[in-house]
Amino acid sequence: MEDSGAFDLEAYLARIAYDRPLRIDAASLADLHEAHLASIPFENLDIFLGRPIRIGLGPVQAKLVADRRGGYCFEHATLLKAALERIGFRCRLLAARVRSGAPDVPRPRNHFLLEVDTPQGQYLADVGFGHDGPLHPLPLLPGLILHQPGSAHRLRHDGGLWVLEGDVGSGWADLYAFTLEPQFLVDMEMANHYASTHPDSAFRRTLTVQRLRRNRRACLRGTTLETCVNGRRESMEIDSGAALLALLDDEFGLAFPPETRFTLPDAR
Repeated sequence: MEDSGAFDLEAYLARIAYDRPLRIDAASLADLHEAHLASIPFENLDIFLGRPIRIGLGPVQAKLVADRRGGYCFEHATLLKAALERIGFRCRLLAARVRSGAPDVPRPRNHFLLEVDTPQGQYLADVGFGHDGPLHPLPLLPGLILHQPGSAHRLRHDGGLWVLEGDVGSGWADLYAFTLEPQFLVDMEMANHYASTHPDSAFRRTLTVQRLRRNRRACLRGTTLETCVNGRRESMEIDSGAALLALLDDEFGLAFPPETRFTLPDAR
């Protein structure tokens, strides 16, 4: 397990094209959150390149910042937590059970996000949920609706759980449920091992790349690209390896050599 490595805040800020003053408050947290999402996509491409996914700070910083790649929630949470703590925020790692697509089916707690302290209160910060997630952090208050271009999100209490609900154009739906119990790197290591290696993991079955910007949400699953621009939805099919590489570059800012091929892992 690797969690060491000096964090290069200047390199991170350059990666997300952030050039505003840094303050320890809710407004700066929201600006950082949006800049991170716009610049660093959600993706699981290393699984389809036959590469291990390492979630210690050193490997994550090298991949997402220096190599200008994206990652999935474990990598995003690791990177944002390091950046916020270097700036001076206090934050805690949390774990959630995803409910999207099957709200009544129990799933493992394998989505990771952050609770962040600000002078304006506690906020939920999540830059690793993909295009259905919130553009900005949500105040940790039940019932308060956060309206953003093309979407709305809110939190509710459900017994001893917090539940994040989202409306991205088709009505309210549960996205995930979580508690405020702090998690640690070892908890993410276990979840990452399952997500990246277990034959039943959705991340091993479906190539996924997603990006969230203020007026554009993009999601590639397999060979289908879905976009939502100012509320208008479109879909297209990718019909070749060359077209896939061009799309990854043009839509998601992910450049790969022309000979790159993504291989579906053996799911036996």
